[in-house]
Amino acid sequence: MQKVPIRGRAADQRVLDALLRRAAGGRGGALLIRGEPGTGKSTLLRHVAGAATGTVLRTAGLADEAALPYAALHRLLQPLSDRPPDLVERAISGGGCPPEDRVRLSMAVLDLLASSAPVVCCVDDAHLLDPASADTLGFVARRVGPHRVAVVFTAGGDGAADDPVPGVPCRWISGLAQPDSRALLGDVVPGGLPTDVAGALVDLARGNPQALVDLARSLTPAQCRGEAPLPRGLPLDSPLRRAYRAQLALLPADTRWLLLLAAADDHLDATELVRAARASGTDLTALAAAELCGVLRVHGDRLTFPRPLARTVTYDEAPMGQRQAAHRLLAATLDPVRHRLRVALHRVAGATEPTAADADDLAACGSGSVEALERSADLTTDPALASARLVAAARHAWTAGQPHRARMLLRRTAQGGAADLLAGEIELRSGPPASALRTLLTAADRLPPALAARALAFAGDALCYAGNHARLPGLARRAAALPAELPAELPVRYLAGMAAMLRGRHRDAVTDLRRVVELGSPSNDPTELIWAATACLLLADDAGADHLAGRAAEAGDVSARPRALEIRAYAEYWLGRLDAAQTTALDGMREAEAAAQDNVADTFAGLLAMMAARRGDGAACRRYAALATRRPSADLMNRPHALSEWALALLDLAADRPADAAARITTIADPRTGRGQLVVYMMATPDLAEAAPVDVGAFTEWAEGTGDPLRRALAARCRALAHRGDGPETHFREALRLHRATGNDFERARTEMLSRGRTQVRSALATFERLGLDAWAARARDALRAADEDPTTGTLTAQQLQIARMVAAGATNREVAAQLYLSTRTVDHHMRNIFVRLGIRSRIELAKLFS
Repeated sequence: MQKVPIRGRAADQRVLDALLRRAAGGRGGALLIRGEPGTGKSTLLRHVAGAATGTVLRTAGLADEAALPYAALHRLLQPLSDRPPDLVERAISGGGCPPEDRVRLSMAVLDLLASSAPVVCCVDDAHLLDPASADTLGFVARRVGPHRVAVVFTAGGDGAADDPVPGVPCRWISGLAQPDSRALLGDVVPGGLPTDVAGALVDLARGNPQALVDLARSLTPAQCRGEAPLPRGLPLDSPLRRAYRAQLALLPADTRWLLLLAAADDHLDATELVRAARASGTDLTALAAAELCGVLRVHGDRLTFPRPLARTVTYDEAPMGQRQAAHRLLAATLDPVRHRLRVALHRVAGATEPTAADADDLAACGSGSVEALERSADLTTDPALASARLVAAARHAWTAGQPHRARMLLRRTAQGGAADLLAGEIELRSGPPASALRTLLTAADRLPPALAARALAFAGDALCYAGNHARLPGLARRAAALPAELPAELPVRYLAGMAAMLRGRHRDAVTDLRRVVELGSPSNDPTELIWAATACLLLADDAGADHLAGRAAEAGDVSARPRALEIRAYAEYWLGRLDAAQTTALDGMREAEAAAQDNVADTFAGLLAMMAARRGDGAACRRYAALATRRPSADLMNRPHALSEWALALLDLAADRPADAAARITTIADPRTGRGQLVVYMMATPDLAEAAPVDVGAFTEWAEGTGDPLRRALAARCRALAHRGDGPETHFREALRLHRATGNDFERARTEMLSRGRTQVRSALATFERLGLDAWAARARDALRAADEDPTTGTLTAQQLQIARMVAAGATNREVAAQLYLSTRTVDHHMRNIFVRLGIRSRIELAKLFS
């Protein structure tokens, strides 16, 4: 069996390595590692043994030896058997130790270890140590500080009442995060597993690495390919299952029966368990044994298995007849009116031969239950009806945040429009946009008008994410040609508005997008709320977008939450609530990753790169940008890539590198061809205008059409930087007047800094300092110094002033670039701007000006 790397334990390994280093240097220490079975405690102990220098001593607590005094200590000290003092020799040889000599014995063990230093003691399963060994090793561990000795214990984290080694620092380890779980699966299964199979196993294992390894190694070839149903529990020969089985075997029969009842129903409460126990003639006091060993907890009326896998094993280990009897008992004792669905599920699970009527009953009362719909489909003999029920089950799995289960269910369905629509929605958030587009277009061909329009709108979202806007007008025309139905109007108008906006027909877009907001605002459908919130963003109604996205996020659809939070983060950013935007983006990225929505998670990373760039935090910006673009993509410029480039460009502007910023922004999109992220490009236009001469007509038309003061202020700033019309001063004054009606202090301060007026730059500096934006504050200080030194050159940035002086002194662009560690292209760009800002045309004029 191949060796499996340690995953997800880097922080724990660092702590242990530091402990070993300190001990090797004469500062001994001890640590207790706790966690539930299968989390990797013993694996970490093996890491300690492998990383240690000097003598490594090992022992472990064993249930069979728990009554033998000093049994574990005997195994630990065996490698030192030629040196133990008489007191130690007598104790570990079966002679025991009188109570009055126990301190002397513990000190003798400590002296023995210290004389053998450097020594590392690895003690596994300390909760199973015989009490005499536990007392001695605990005494030693608390006193190794002056010695070159390290002691590392492991113990279960199952809620046992006593600490096995009191006074020893404890470190708890929990389940693996999803990325680490996936990486572990890749280590165990050569060639890897399909995404949905891997995701389903990760969900089943609940972060337990041993469970994940056991499940992966039990798969058949068909299961590895996703062509056969996956296991619902741990395999019979699983070491983890054996560990739980051994724990259950120690419990009385009545206790196991009560545990089976609790395991058979996730929603069973204490009152219902009492009723079932009485009906079966079982004394409820039998439950105490399960509580004492930590298998089950009772909080008021609530029953919980602290270790979810213990529930699974408790159920699976019971004989089939007992499981059916438990289900029949629960079906008979639960309230049939309040709990119709649960009663139906238990009746079917307890039946020897469920009928078609049972299937219909499950479908009727379980319309919102994945389990009920899937079981109903299994019992349905009509293939078309069974497929429809599987699609319904998959839909509920998706909205419950179980995308892998949803796709595994879809694999079992016959092809059809509803299945394609759901598969396309999942791919839109989780897979290649091109694949989502194909699936959604196929769905649109097979669905009635209202659902076809919905499929086409999702297809439009796929095009926008991929940056392939040229195909959007065709989609809009196709949607408009559908038979008119009121439910179809919102997605049809959404597509029409998006297509018009991205083709520069802003007036037409406004009409359609306002209708989308009008239709979507009263809706409780999170998808319609998200489309309406998106329309608000394009209309520069940030408050409206924030409100509608917030409603979508709280609508109870887990699959819609990440995208809703994405829209909300955009809105908060433009509203100037930058801390809130960052919090929303961080929460959204975590939720997207948990829901396996890779595309949305990457978009959040791009957004976080933007926010880091605004703060001038180059390290965080680059880290998030790398995270956003880490997955291979067939799209030249998808949304995460575009946001990352914009973020890096903003970082360049904060550092006064306009040429680099311009080069980045111009890669985001090509407005002439419709390729790339046109919306991101338009939003980045004010930054591009600061970096290089650019046509700002499209942005100005859009901004003026929205009526939003912030966008109109940015448009006026763009015109000022372009030196058009009445000159820059008029446009800067207009921009600053409009900024006063907005709450975005950051953009107002940028406009003040760019206006070059001393009063305005000082105001900008104060704002940047108040917001903690050090990079921008430094740039404002440079601008103030440049303006104060020479009124003639006060319109130049600090870097432009430095370059101008060097060129005026006779340096070539290449020489300036070499001396300032800039590219020649950057110096060329600065020189063009220097000539424009100073109103000169040649280097001779520049030399005269500085003479």
